[in-house]
Amino acid sequence: MVQLARSSIMPCVPLPFSLRRAYAVAMPVAPSKWTVEMLRALPEDGNRYEVIDGVLLVNPAPSRPHQRALRELMVPMFAYLKGSELEVLWAPYAITFSPRTELQPDLLVTTIASGKHEGDYDGAGLRLVVEALSPSTARNDRYRKRLEYLARGVPEYWIVDVPSRLVERWMPGNVEPEVLLETISWQPFADRPPLTVDLPQLFSVVEG
Repeated sequence: MVQLARSSIMPCVPLPFSLRRAYAVAMPVAPSKWTVEMLRALPEDGNRYEVIDGVLLVNPAPSRPHQRALRELMVPMFAYLKGSELEVLWAPYAITFSPRTELQPDLLVTTIASGKHEGDYDGAGLRLVVEALSPSTARNDRYRKRLEYLARGVPEYWIVDVPSRLVERWMPGNVEPEVLLETISWQPFADRPPLTVDLPQLFSVVEG
């Protein structure tokens, strides 16, 4: 039986309704300090498990709008990157930054060469990380994971907010995100045009 550490239990403080969704938290479970080895020993139960600096994050299965949003980004990314040195991958695919930190972003773009070595993927060659918000993951996606990825030198971190119909783009050194409502453009190559995604069209598809 997992015991919750006293320090991980926060008092229940009501938030204004408008903030509840933005600050919903993926459940942290910390008997003491979790390791990647301990995480991998957990049973397959339909949840996605990640660990940041010894804190275990339990993420429930995503919703259909969440998956649609990722599909609408992944398909044009796949076509755009075809024939290049980069590739787009999707969860579950682990990035093992350290013995106490392993994350599984919704989407990531990395170099094809980085997948040719044996062993765990350590984040080498990362060009982009994308997370689509869910009510249970919003706070970790916006804060804990964002800080980790940017501290590790990931050039761009996107947060897809389906209910608000926007994308937040973060880069290292940013104090605030670039909030995008109409289009998002991404240019990983200096010698070709950027990939541009029409956001109203994307969210229209997502909403069915």
